[in-house]
Amino acid sequence: MLNKKFTITASLLFSIFLTTQPVLAKKTYKPDGYHLQTIDTPENVRFHITGLDSDKEGNLYFATRFGDVWILKGQQWHKFASGLHEPTGLLVDDDGSILVANKPQLTRLVDIDNDGVAEDYIHVASGWEFHNDYHEFNFGTVKDQQGYLHGTLNIGFQGGTGGYRGFAYKVSPEGEFTPYSWGLRSPAGLGVSPEGEIFYSDNQGAWVGTSKIHLLEEGKFYGTPNSLGDLPGNPKNWKNKYSVEDLEKMRELPIIQLPHGEISKSPGNPEWDLTKGKFGPFEGQMFMPDLTMSNIFRVMLEKVNGKYQGGAITFMNGFQSGNIRAEFDKNGELWIGQTARGWGSDGGKPFGLQKVVWDGTNPFELLNINLTKTGFKLSFTEALDASSVKALNLKVQQWHYHYHEKYGSDKVDVKDLAVTSVSLSDDKKVVEIVMPLQAGKVVAIDFSGFKSQSKRTTSSSKVFYTLNQTY
Repeated sequence: MLNKKFTITASLLFSIFLTTQPVLAKKTYKPDGYHLQTIDTPENVRFHITGLDSDKEGNLYFATRFGDVWILKGQQWHKFASGLHEPTGLLVDDDGSILVANKPQLTRLVDIDNDGVAEDYIHVASGWEFHNDYHEFNFGTVKDQQGYLHGTLNIGFQGGTGGYRGFAYKVSPEGEFTPYSWGLRSPAGLGVSPEGEIFYSDNQGAWVGTSKIHLLEEGKFYGTPNSLGDLPGNPKNWKNKYSVEDLEKMRELPIIQLPHGEISKSPGNPEWDLTKGKFGPFEGQMFMPDLTMSNIFRVMLEKVNGKYQGGAITFMNGFQSGNIRAEFDKNGELWIGQTARGWGSDGGKPFGLQKVVWDGTNPFELLNINLTKTGFKLSFTEALDASSVKALNLKVQQWHYHYHEKYGSDKVDVKDLAVTSVSLSDDKKVVEIVMPLQAGKVVAIDFSGFKSQSKRTTSSSKVFYTLNQTY
């Protein structure tokens, strides 16, 4: 009872803190040609969306925090299932059944008689412990190219351990549950890339200096040591075997670090633009929602020396609630499922559903960022005004974050960097920057001084590149 009382009190106090803070003016990010549409959700329903997927016909499926699954066909809503335990993910499987990740298990929902309501609630997996801790979410599920289902398990509110908390797991087509990597903290979003690789996002906290994105691989340790006690041969308390220096050497580096409060605070699931141009010029890039900042940001990945790293930039903000789930439908529209939960969000509403549509206008935005041996290449969606492309119109900083047990980290060793030269390609769309490079840093490049030939400025003008390695 003591722990339960403390948890409720801490959550309530944090909610009060958030709602009593002064509201500051926020910069608006809205690329030309992109519009936000608000969708009416079922009346008199607390429609906190925590799972979202679409089928081949374009129907949308939603899991809500309060245990229901709903279907949106055209403009008609109907309830498909109910009674689930705080779902935090949903997948429309190949056979049309619905997989829902709820706290104590992964459940398959089947509509046997095709009446639009699930009759069968089939247990798929539950090979982890659930200690009735509000923070012990089961995120997922996604399906890989071999037919395995994947999920991630949140650790408890006070770092609770045991029972594979802080693990990623997979379930074979035959139903075998296998935990396969560890060191996750609050891995709220999972996604499968066009190449079939699995990526996940994690939230800032103890051992996580700032929110981050990882490539999820088997047998890897991702930095939060609470789960180490579940590994064979390890003591229950990791401190009896490992030093912080040991953990530092063992951990996988984030492929993307997301500066706290500048681009993200609570990232959701990665979603790739595979719309073949229906959503604009960003084909193949990762889009990710953020709950606290009520925004969407883009991630531009590349491989350097065989390892992923890359840049992140805000795409759009001003959403009505906390963005936690994203899904491109067959029409190339980006649906955003929303909940503010008890944490609060920049959007003032507690829950909702919105989508982003593109009207065909070419936006003037950063298209991509790529590392070179001497700096970076910045590619844009429109030709630049050559007179604006000069070193004086660039501001560059670098820093890193502490890896420690404390909650989050300030920026460490912040340093302004001098751009030594800038050149523009013949088509006026690519800027090459020569500047000093130091591995192990986050590099922020502010190009707000750049203009297009049509005299436009970009909506978002600061990109954050995670420079794990140099060439």
